[in-house]
Amino acid sequence: MKGKKPGKAANASGTNRFIKWVWLIVAGPVLFLFLLVMLTSVGLFGKLPTIEDLANPRSNLASEIISADQEILGKFYVENRSNSTFQELSPQLVDALISTEDARFHEHAGIDIRALFRVVIRTIIGGDSDSGGGSTLTQQLAKNMFPREDLSKIGVIFRKLKEWIIAAKLERNYTKNEILAMYLNTVDFGNQAFGIKSAARVYFDTTPDSLKIQEAATLVGLLKGPSFYNPRRNYERSVTRRNVVLNQMVKYGKLSEQAYDSLKGLPIDLSKFQAESHNAGTATYFREFLREYMTDWCKKNKKPDGSSYNLYKDGLRIYTTINSRMQSHAEAAVREHMKSLQKEFFAHWKGQKNAPFAYIPESKIKQIMRQSMLRSDRYKRMKEEGATEAEIEKAFRTKIKMKVFTWNGDSTVVMSPMDSIRYSKFFLRTGVMAMEPQTGYVRAWVGGINQKYFKYDHVYTGKRQVGSTFKPFVYAIAMREGWSPCTQVPNINICIPTPSGAWCPSNSSKAYEGAMVPLHAALAHSINKVSAYLIKQFGVQPVIDMVRHMGIKGHIDPVPSICLGTADLSVFEMTGAMSTFANKGVYLEPTFITRIEDKNGNVLADFVPRTDEAMDEQTAYLVIELMKGVVEGGTATRLRGKYGLTMPIAGKTGTTQNNSDGWFMGLTPELVTGVWVGCEDRAAHFRSTALGQGANTALPIWGLFMKKVYSDNKLKVSRADFERPKTLSVETNCSQYNQTISSPNNGENFDDIP
Repeated sequence: MKGKKPGKAANASGTNRFIKWVWLIVAGPVLFLFLLVMLTSVGLFGKLPTIEDLANPRSNLASEIISADQEILGKFYVENRSNSTFQELSPQLVDALISTEDARFHEHAGIDIRALFRVVIRTIIGGDSDSGGGSTLTQQLAKNMFPREDLSKIGVIFRKLKEWIIAAKLERNYTKNEILAMYLNTVDFGNQAFGIKSAARVYFDTTPDSLKIQEAATLVGLLKGPSFYNPRRNYERSVTRRNVVLNQMVKYGKLSEQAYDSLKGLPIDLSKFQAESHNAGTATYFREFLREYMTDWCKKNKKPDGSSYNLYKDGLRIYTTINSRMQSHAEAAVREHMKSLQKEFFAHWKGQKNAPFAYIPESKIKQIMRQSMLRSDRYKRMKEEGATEAEIEKAFRTKIKMKVFTWNGDSTVVMSPMDSIRYSKFFLRTGVMAMEPQTGYVRAWVGGINQKYFKYDHVYTGKRQVGSTFKPFVYAIAMREGWSPCTQVPNINICIPTPSGAWCPSNSSKAYEGAMVPLHAALAHSINKVSAYLIKQFGVQPVIDMVRHMGIKGHIDPVPSICLGTADLSVFEMTGAMSTFANKGVYLEPTFITRIEDKNGNVLADFVPRTDEAMDEQTAYLVIELMKGVVEGGTATRLRGKYGLTMPIAGKTGTTQNNSDGWFMGLTPELVTGVWVGCEDRAAHFRSTALGQGANTALPIWGLFMKKVYSDNKLKVSRADFERPKTLSVETNCSQYNQTISSPNNGENFDDIP
């Protein structure tokens, strides 16, 4: 008996069940995935960033220090990150990135389905780890903007879903170009370079829009592993990876085979590599000064939400008055002269006992060394760690390997920390500041010889005895009272009573002693007895009152000896005060910031210099005429001879007791520059005036600096003369002046002079 065949209904039922199972197997995961995405999007598995978060992504943005000529002088940062717009990216960079990381970037909406299937089939099922990932640039941006937490394998799945959702939101809220720029702004390129703007500067000292093809390919290649493919550490590996990027550009039609063949053999040029460092680069002393200033500013100024600005994370843009070209010229002048002067200083002290300290007992030297030890970072660190004085003393006497400064670069030596302190005492330091007298803008600031080893700033913080550079302020009182640069005064012994006894200064030279000398010659040759005569004639207080109006805030003892420069003042104060003469008697406070902006370009603060009418225009001009004589036939004549500077210059040298401090103040109509040179300790100095005077230690820096400034055609600094007032009530031509004056002393009564 034959069995019954299954009916059509049974077959249909089986087929339907099969189809249902197929749909369940195929569509189920899809539906489940869809459900997971929906639940994730509503925040069931953790909060997602809002539209506001996407519009204002939080990242640690470096605050940029921008020069007057729009160069980045440096940054303050936790992460060295600055943003670039798409317009600031070179086309080759964009092509290299898309070709290597996401070839279908312009075709997908944040998630590349084809890439996902490739990952599933070739990577997960086929086990091919080299088949590539499935993340798009937009997904990578989502991950960079909102980093993953440390998660379990299950947690990673939900995190991946979140990245898909964030990527989709990013695609809806931003253009493709904006996403590319945002991505390049968020990635880490190694060597403390976060974002393409920092990377271009660190590796190749350029900007993202100026990257060459091979440079762009090198940086894109770093994205796969900033350490593994770092050209500084793994050069060959980096070259190979760069060529992979170039090959990808060929593959997708962004680079010709011919161009690839010529580029792949090129070396990676790292000659301009410079890792960002607070101790390296341009204007290091100024940047450190600015850091302290801005830290205080951030504490005092609030955001709209009431919180304080963060200098290291908020991406402030600090527009300074520093001219990067002048700054470079000033630093070059310091290097050139100080290297030579230091060699001279070492030779001067070779074989001498107690070097470099002169004319002080050994007990005083031990005291100086002890104080330096107590101020050192090593001592403070050991104290914090609980070390005893005996342990610290032993450590400071124990020889160790260390790096020390030399003018030929860092040197590794074996010496004790105490020996290293003594070694540092040998080095001459300097402070240089240049400013525009008509604007108050500080154009160059060099606070020392090397900020890495010698932190102390000798422009603003350091105050040293100013010597004869103070004398023009005393002469200014005479000019204000109607005297002429041609007025003749006696160069004789002057004694002025003081509470501590009579003060009777002497001259450093016997020239003109006992004779009548015109004021222009007295200042040119820096005759002390004439300065004493003037201070006796006009008094101490008028001089102090005048310099207060010229921005000098430092302590000045109200004693006659101030006429010889006994006050301790800063280069910052002195340069600002001297600028008053070049600005027709109007003092402008030295200004180093013009404005501060937030990361979006909103102006947070504008800065305008404080002004003070310190003297009339005629007085200022007459002092300029007096100071010209210093250059034409006085202590600064080497500016004409050795340095070949032919333009109108007013100046004043200064040398303090025992040659501890050398000064030069140089004035031109558009630039006033102050220079100080000396050792950290006043007891360390040249033992001869020929070597230690300001004309030999400080003036050469000014001469070299101005030669570089005038040779730089891009700076366009005028060679014109100082503007003469339309009318003068006194005669400045001494030949005519002498013909009109019946008495050689201009009618002054010298009978009361001791």
